[in-house]
Amino acid sequence: MTVSATGTVAAEPDMAHVSTGVVSEAENARDALSRNSAAMKKLIEGLKAKGIAEKDIQTTSINVEPRYQQFKDGRPATIAGYRVVNQVRITARDLAKLGEVLDQAVTLGANQMGGIQFEVSNAETLKDQARKQAMENALRRAKLYAAGAGAEVGPVISISEEVHFAPPRPVPMARAALAAEAVPIEAGTQTLEARVHVTWSLK
Repeated sequence: MTVSATGTVAAEPDMAHVSTGVVSEAENARDALSRNSAAMKKLIEGLKAKGIAEKDIQTTSINVEPRYQQFKDGRPATIAGYRVVNQVRITARDLAKLGEVLDQAVTLGANQMGGIQFEVSNAETLKDQARKQAMENALRRAKLYAAGAGAEVGPVISISEEVHFAPPRPVPMARAALAAEAVPIEAGTQTLEARVHVTWSLK
């Protein structure tokens, strides 16, 4: 007899990952890159001053691309300038100060922000509680089904597991640049789920 069951545990995130960066434009690529580099240096130094460790600031992409001017009279588009996009991924380990960090980033020149991804640092330990609950639920159901069939649950033949992670809806960051003070952030809760498939022999 095979029974599937789930166990869940709610956890409060204690870390967050934020994507932010600087977009700079100029008539030529060299000037655009120079402006962007200066702005990013200021941004990174400011984030460190706010308590973000060097190891928690990682460059994820840097692009230099032409900016085209389109004509309505059928003439082909021409290059009107260049745009440089430099993005970093910040890991914030103190959520109480996350709003201040985001506000500081915008103040220092960040003009591009992605969503926030919250994380539970001890998720694997908490999942053990969900696994235990899932096994208890599976055994309870197995005993119920076996009794209904006039049998008893015997030894376990096999156990397999599925682990699911259901994060809360990402926090939109488009409003961050409009904030005049620390950005309000609510981490919410995350649900950690374990699903097991257990096969018993009957006796």
